[in-house]
Amino acid sequence: MFFYLTYGDPPSGVYTSQVLDVVGYLRKKTRADVRLVAFISLHDFGKNKSKIQRIDPRAVVLPMLPKAVFWRFNTLLLALLALMLRPQSIVARNVIACNMALLLKRVKLIKKVCFDGRGAIAAEWKEYDVQVAKQWLREIDQLESHAVHASDFRIAVTEKLIDYWKNNYHYTSSAHLIIPCTLNSTFDPMPAESAQIAAIRERYGFSNEDVVIAYAGSTAGWQSFNTLQDMLQPFLNSHERHRVFFLSPPEDTIAHLQRKFPNQITQAWVAHEKVPETLAACDMGILVREQSVTNRVASPTKFAEYLSAGLPVLISDNLGDYSEFTRQHGCGLIIGERLPETIPVNTPANRKNMIELVKKYFTKESFLPAYQKLTFEMAGITDAQQHTS
Repeated sequence: MFFYLTYGDPPSGVYTSQVLDVVGYLRKKTRADVRLVAFISLHDFGKNKSKIQRIDPRAVVLPMLPKAVFWRFNTLLLALLALMLRPQSIVARNVIACNMALLLKRVKLIKKVCFDGRGAIAAEWKEYDVQVAKQWLREIDQLESHAVHASDFRIAVTEKLIDYWKNNYHYTSSAHLIIPCTLNSTFDPMPAESAQIAAIRERYGFSNEDVVIAYAGSTAGWQSFNTLQDMLQPFLNSHERHRVFFLSPPEDTIAHLQRKFPNQITQAWVAHEKVPETLAACDMGILVREQSVTNRVASPTKFAEYLSAGLPVLISDNLGDYSEFTRQHGCGLIIGERLPETIPVNTPANRKNMIELVKKYFTKESFLPAYQKLTFEMAGITDAQQHTS
């Protein structure tokens, strides 16, 4: 049995698809005996614990002490849990979770640790001014280096993240897998010619002639929302049929654009399970990120979500592995400082192509061999044993 450990990640749509669904998929498809252990904030602890255990009743949900600097105290609680449940190994989702697991390995409570690297965390903290003490900023860099080197195995979300480890931490091992942010295993695309698409467009006031760009997700600063705003204004000015649909919570910048372009900006915050069908009512998705280390190694979940709704993607250059993927597969356009003057209305044939592409490259089923390899690694099964199992 092994733990899948998360630290400080609140339950959300991303947590559901990238943690809870992964754990469930490992149990179902690889027959792994895996137990989710989630340390979450004391804020709304009871409600968030219920959200996690509603999906995974076997999950162990524990309170984390306020402030990231106290993670070592939480390791004592993790050690007690390990003494009770006797896991053989731990897959740790982020830098702090990995260092907690490595402490348990040091005292021989577990045998193996896998670092599930989700991005360049030390770079992100520095580039996006995470409000912590300067000493803690220095320490997170050391913790990330330790996670990369001391782990027995690693998962990276992009090839660019592996390159970052090589360049910044002199990583030389080959003991890793590349598994990007994948779609939920319940993914069931809407038919490309569905009358439901037309009905949703009508519901939001979109005509057949409107060209609708979707922006889905948070408008947090690290997602370069100010850059996006500057880019959108010329596009909106160029034609009254150009529309932007924000699948985002209400936000001052969106409200500003709505006042300036009252007939061209739509904003709605829909339930997680309704996002795919709502996206399908649009013509293209947009992923704009500024040029930073954080973004150069990233695996945005929205890239696969846009494709799964049949939408090609307007994407910044140097965004994880996906700008190059877009070039190679013709599934969108690389954008610079402004959007193209003309963007075509999406066609049923093009929607089908996007959906087939995402099935091939971004479903959990397409990464089943990698998930099986991970399970073997955590169980201590050798390559020879893998071939005979």
